[in-house]
Amino acid sequence: MSGSPGASERLFARARTLMPGGVSSPVRAFGSVGGTPRYFSRGEGGVAWDEDGRRYVDFCMAWGPLILGHAHPVVIDAVMKAARDGLAFGTCHRHELTLADLVLEAFAAERVRFVVSGTEAVMTALRIARSHTGRKRTLKFSGCFHGHADAMLVKAGSGVVTLGLADSEGVNASIAQDTVVAPLGDLEALEAVFAEHGPTLAAAIVEPLPANNGLLVQEVRWLERLRALATQHGAVLIFDEVINGFRFGFHGYGQVVGVKPDLTTLGKIIGGGLPVGAIVGKGELLDRLAPAGKTYQAGTMAGNPVALASGIATLSLLKTGEPYEVLEKLGAELDAQLAKKKDLPFQVKRVGSLFWPYFDRSGPVPTQAERITPVAVNGFKSRYQGWLERGVYLPPSAYEVGFLSSAHTTEHVTALVDALTGN
Repeated sequence: MSGSPGASERLFARARTLMPGGVSSPVRAFGSVGGTPRYFSRGEGGVAWDEDGRRYVDFCMAWGPLILGHAHPVVIDAVMKAARDGLAFGTCHRHELTLADLVLEAFAAERVRFVVSGTEAVMTALRIARSHTGRKRTLKFSGCFHGHADAMLVKAGSGVVTLGLADSEGVNASIAQDTVVAPLGDLEALEAVFAEHGPTLAAAIVEPLPANNGLLVQEVRWLERLRALATQHGAVLIFDEVINGFRFGFHGYGQVVGVKPDLTTLGKIIGGGLPVGAIVGKGELLDRLAPAGKTYQAGTMAGNPVALASGIATLSLLKTGEPYEVLEKLGAELDAQLAKKKDLPFQVKRVGSLFWPYFDRSGPVPTQAERITPVAVNGFKSRYQGWLERGVYLPPSAYEVGFLSSAHTTEHVTALVDALTGN
């Protein structure tokens, strides 16, 4: 692009004088891919337009919530009807019961508490676990992202298993030290961490399919052993399914692998594009929350009627199963088109409607974040602006996954493959 600055350039220049880094969330700033972030103005189905009117086939899909695509008419109608009835009440309302029924059915669970975000869901789940066990430490795994709660902003130090060190300024060392970090997928390290810290662990939290730092597919036997060790040591097992939940069927990823956690945190899809998070699981755990119990959690916008109406419409459509049939066909189409290409400089890891282009063929696609190579990161970065020029929008980070939606078409998949392969 040349000539005078476009709308995105002008808007971003102004935004940088108003907001930290010019954005409301860091990765939107395009810091890892260079250039100026695109300002989207409208979305429809599998595509979106920026403020200059440029059209993009969108595989970011708001980072996962839009499994039905942009502005699905059924969802929009539900949101508009709810909005006309009132944007917020601060009281109980019937949408809470309807969405609760859908979520509990899908997860074969006993209780659900609605919050506003995935981060808030994780914060609450960990608080429940500490209340239930009377312990204070949490086990997490490197490469898994659980939102920006203080205790989750930690990284692994040296050695197989280590106590966490703060990965962000402003996180007290005393909080970080209550988070134990272990490597993903390492059975020996898993045994070691429970042997050393088991009696002090309130919870073990994991993305059963890590999708925030690459698409790091874990062996089922590792998840099964994690479940067994958590049970043996009395720790609450939490599956963070903010991305995974309802992505692979009208259920969680736990059902896909046959491992049932004690609590599951949800977000993204259950709001259908509006802010909704949830904690779902056993009654004996959820009933510790006020007012049933003495573990406090509250929020003015928790269970917002408009947001829940969006979630109800989205989950009701997903429950029919038809969107999942479309998604599986699109995933198979992506595989088939890539299989016809020769000597590609990248690999694509796909699980259902999640895909991750990995620009290094020197070895297998990694299952641990620490093994993502600079070659792969630089390969993604060097091509990203070219994809934008071709009208294909992917999450602006080599570590993030792409999302298929049921509104995408075979032609959209072809546009993706052509962009990735430079054809």
